[in-house]
Amino acid sequence: MTPADPQTVNVRELAYCGVFGAAAMLFPVLFHVLQLGRLFMPMYLPLVALAFFVRPRAAAVTALVTPILSGALTGMPPFYPPVAVLMSLELGLTGLVLSALNFRFPRVNPWLLLAPVLLGGRILYVGLVYIFARVVELPARFVVGASLLSGWPGIVLMLVVIPPLVLRFARRKPAEPSAPKARQHD
Repeated sequence: MTPADPQTVNVRELAYCGVFGAAAMLFPVLFHVLQLGRLFMPMYLPLVALAFFVRPRAAAVTALVTPILSGALTGMPPFYPPVAVLMSLELGLTGLVLSALNFRFPRVNPWLLLAPVLLGGRILYVGLVYIFARVVELPARFVVGASLLSGWPGIVLMLVVIPPLVLRFARRKPAEPSAPKARQHD
């Protein structure tokens, strides 16, 4: 692979993945101390933001692995019910799609990319929760309703926090070689 290969993850992306992945493991601990973890989905915040800073593969892998690793190390999210697995699938797909859209349409306002992708991720998560509830014979409609209601404050938090962060810090357009400037004659 050559350095220009889009499948190659560079050092900067690895650093972003490490920092945002660590934040995704730390934020839930801090939020749970205040009893706000389930309400504001703190693991989602850095992992969704990461998708604006790295390419799709790096965003997807980091978002897929972090909930599983966090569940194994801290017990949050739990493996039963399989919240860690469901979050991992939702976040992995959300990171992949959001990063791919961001690279495909770099000049589009981040709110316009973020809102539909978050909605799609929530639909996926609720669908997975519904399937799990049916398999273990829980009242599926109740479980899905509770899941939907508990996630909306976190969605709002992401919509408020992530776009300004992206507009301030992310490079929103692909790097272009700089052309020599024409000299102006007075």
